[in-house]
Amino acid sequence: MKWEHALKDYQLYLKIERGLSKNSIDNYALDVKKLLVYLETYQISVSPIDISSEIIQQFIYDLAKVVNERTQSRIISGLRSFFGFLVFEDYRQTNPLELIESPKIGRKLPDTLSEYEIDTLIGAIDLSKPEGERNRAILETLYGCGLRVSELTHLKLSDLFFDEGFIKVTGKGDKQRFVPILKNTQKYIMIYVNDIRKHIKIQSNHEDTLFLNRRGKQLTRAMIFTIIRQLADNIGLKKTISPHTFRHSFATHLLQNNADLRSIQMMLGHESITTTEIYVHLDKSHLSKVIAKYHPRK
Repeated sequence: MKWEHALKDYQLYLKIERGLSKNSIDNYALDVKKLLVYLETYQISVSPIDISSEIIQQFIYDLAKVVNERTQSRIISGLRSFFGFLVFEDYRQTNPLELIESPKIGRKLPDTLSEYEIDTLIGAIDLSKPEGERNRAILETLYGCGLRVSELTHLKLSDLFFDEGFIKVTGKGDKQRFVPILKNTQKYIMIYVNDIRKHIKIQSNHEDTLFLNRRGKQLTRAMIFTIIRQLADNIGLKKTISPHTFRHSFATHLLQNNADLRSIQMMLGHESITTTEIYVHLDKSHLSKVIAKYHPRK
């Protein structure tokens, strides 16, 4: 079996059997491609069926010299999944990463913005330009609904249920959930839709896409990153932020204001409450206030 055939079958498995998004599938494939580059660089001719744990161990050893522990751990996990698939399909008898341990890494706490920093960022948007109203609506939606950037770019007009106070969000694995949307966020979206979007010449197949670029097509993830980083530069914000920072801030601020983890989990679309629990570690002072307020021996 050739590597390209194995990788193609694996990607098909991730799409059909596991229901992963294109971005997730691409990331898994990238881990395997890193191994392929290593094999080509050192002229190691071996198939995915015959590659040994010793070769992979050496690859990981060399990898550790140029990437951090978190990246190293992710690549090991990706390769373990790939070879696990080959075992599952009876191409191999054993997984060569079975006995290879990932480096121990601490749980990385997400960066967040304060309410003041979010207000300052949004306040720095130039509303005299047509894209200004769009950008304000984008940031208000990211922060107001806690969306992933891919969920925001794929948001459709038909996903807006403002009368009921919800939007329909398509998350990882095409799983859909309904997220509450604040009246304030609804207002900024409707200003954009009524005053800006309706004057754009919309391209075919994008008629239902909510946020459009100047050419009438769906915005890219990269464009959202660029918008946010330019605003951060404009106000001299020293933090390195991304669209995901608004999602983290959404969850953190809800928790700080005594929202329960289960509700936050549902709004974020986390499959496991364990993923949501990372926000508990962000603010120890919040936990002190909770026990001081609710414990019977306060």
